[in-house]
Amino acid sequence: MTNPRADFIPIVDRKPLKLPGDARVAVWVIVNVEEWPIDEPMARTVIPPPQGVTIVPDITNYGWFEYGLRVGFWRIRDVLDRQGVRASVSLNASVCNTYPRIVDACIESRWELFGHGFVQRALPKEQDERAVIRQTIEVIKEKTGQKPRGWMGPGLHETFDTPDILAEEGIEYVLDWVNDDQPYPMNVKKGSLFSIPYTMELNDIPIYAVQHHRSAELLDRSRDQFDTLYEEGRQTARIMAIAVHPYITGVPHRIGYFSKIFDYIQKHDKVIFMTGSEILDWYKGAAGYNG
Repeated sequence: MTNPRADFIPIVDRKPLKLPGDARVAVWVIVNVEEWPIDEPMARTVIPPPQGVTIVPDITNYGWFEYGLRVGFWRIRDVLDRQGVRASVSLNASVCNTYPRIVDACIESRWELFGHGFVQRALPKEQDERAVIRQTIEVIKEKTGQKPRGWMGPGLHETFDTPDILAEEGIEYVLDWVNDDQPYPMNVKKGSLFSIPYTMELNDIPIYAVQHHRSAELLDRSRDQFDTLYEEGRQTARIMAIAVHPYITGVPHRIGYFSKIFDYIQKHDKVIFMTGSEILDWYKGAAGYNG
């Protein structure tokens, strides 16, 4: 069975796309702001408990995560504000209620907020997927005054029905399908939905929590990834995503390398920094989906 949600059109067979200002690469930064319920098993762990059994409450791993909200988020925000980069925030909507100071800071920095579930729990584990999606949208809208346009499932997980439900609930773009360097339209039953490029390669979870690389790895990969996309962008536009989590990248020994990513990129001309909605609006116009 092939991918039922996307027509197979290799990038070499597509009409060339041009970014605003004749840029070659659009860079977007996704900051994942989550809530892990303390009365449930942790979403992931940095250290296994003794005897390898699941423990609730798991204070050790909860503290690892919560450091990101108490300290790490603010380091990441400071770097991006100083660099003049507006982030896109993948947000567990419950954060609007439990950590409103963080959401207020995102709004102050003019960051875009989009849905990432209500808490950090995979959609296939939810009893009513549509209800969770709807609740996420409503809570973010109530807090920010704007309905979120985008979605990324917790852990990037979906059911076979998720894209159809998202489109029906008014979500316009999704990040779960990490399979391209350009946006593309998804096949849904009603309405429309677009995939926006996300990343596993420039993502601090695989790099540090899974592959256990040294602190400079995200910087090294980002420079190499950018160099390739920048050259390929002579022919057709490319999207470069950088995905970070406050409890991973926001620690003291990594934050300096994170800042250096933008020092490097901003030495180049023909580069544009965009949010998820800005990428979507550009693509729909450039590819002829605006009527």
